[in-house]
Amino acid sequence: MTLHDAPAAAPTGRESERVTAARRATAVAFLGTGFVFASWVSRLPQIRTELQLSAADLGFVLLALAVGSLLALPAVAVLVPRLGTRAVVSVMAVVTAGALTVIGVGYHLGTAPVVVGLFLMGFGLAAWNVAMNVQGALVERHARRAIMPRFHAGFSIATVGSALLGAGLIAVGAPVTVHLVAIAVVVAVTVVLASRSFLDDDQHPATGPDATPANDRPGRRLDRRTLTIGIVVLAFAFAEGTGNDWIAVTLVDDHQTSAAVASLGYAAFLAAITLGRWTGPRLLARYGRVSAIRGLAVVALVGLLLFVLSPWPSLAFAGVLLWGLGACLGYPVALSAAADDSRFAAQRVSTVSGNGQLAFLGCPLLVGLLGEMWTIQHALVVVPVLITLALPAIGSLTPADTR
Repeated sequence: MTLHDAPAAAPTGRESERVTAARRATAVAFLGTGFVFASWVSRLPQIRTELQLSAADLGFVLLALAVGSLLALPAVAVLVPRLGTRAVVSVMAVVTAGALTVIGVGYHLGTAPVVVGLFLMGFGLAAWNVAMNVQGALVERHARRAIMPRFHAGFSIATVGSALLGAGLIAVGAPVTVHLVAIAVVVAVTVVLASRSFLDDDQHPATGPDATPANDRPGRRLDRRTLTIGIVVLAFAFAEGTGNDWIAVTLVDDHQTSAAVASLGYAAFLAAITLGRWTGPRLLARYGRVSAIRGLAVVALVGLLLFVLSPWPSLAFAGVLLWGLGACLGYPVALSAAADDSRFAAQRVSTVSGNGQLAFLGCPLLVGLLGEMWTIQHALVVVPVLITLALPAIGSLTPADTR
């Protein structure tokens, strides 16, 4: 089975060159978001110490990032159709770079500049994320093969590389301001230049429903399929976000491992997700979206149950690997499905991305509250329950041009 389960000729000649250039440019956009975000996170402890923030104070400061992200989603649903993905990615890359600069310079002056910078960063990164995913889905359809997971793998690789760079710069005593401003300038210039190679947003090879006139009713933008895809996004984003937030803590508190071993467990989770996303296109090409994601959901369920129920750290480690592999493709493939119809891609991607943001923001709170009643290990049972409930919704990932 091909990406869209329908025969289509591969791009040739000059079209193939344009698609290749757009694919590279989109990869640069994904790498850029990873570098910016991980650079900020790598310097967060130093900024917190400088500002003398308590844990509660830091939580309120970080809330600015979440608020900016949530406010960006309805805005970008309007901006992308009007301005195009090329303009939105370029502008938001500059906004995000400016925000990182405000944080890097402003934290010397107090908390207020950091809050402003985080709000702008949240807004810029969220809008940038939606626009580059819309462009990624467009490139994917032109290429006639699944490549969205590799874009997301690029983001993961960039976060790891940026975190390692941050650790190295901290070790040699490089100032926070120099680090963040340098990253801001490099990322902004690189992404703006790369986005020039994006495909025009009206260059969408349409078949089936995509070939219908563009005077479709606005209500179709939030049709039943989009809302069902949102359920898939919610479940898989929750699975990924919970792993990021709680694997290391659970290994220490409930499995009684050392902090170093717990860090290795978290690294194994990230490695499994990155590997799964890099190799995922082959799986999708062979089995199609629905079968592949359903199979991976089962793998994630097995891994989660091992992690939640096992009393032995060795089995918990095996569970971490299966958990990461099983959760790796649900989010990027669901975004591809939301963007199947280019006319409403921005609105639908922003809608399902909102579910992803909700999952990433809500999972620490929900698991933390449940952990107060039980243990964190047992509180994580909410993740396999959510994935099980989302299994019927995976059928909505069927490409729109074959439904």
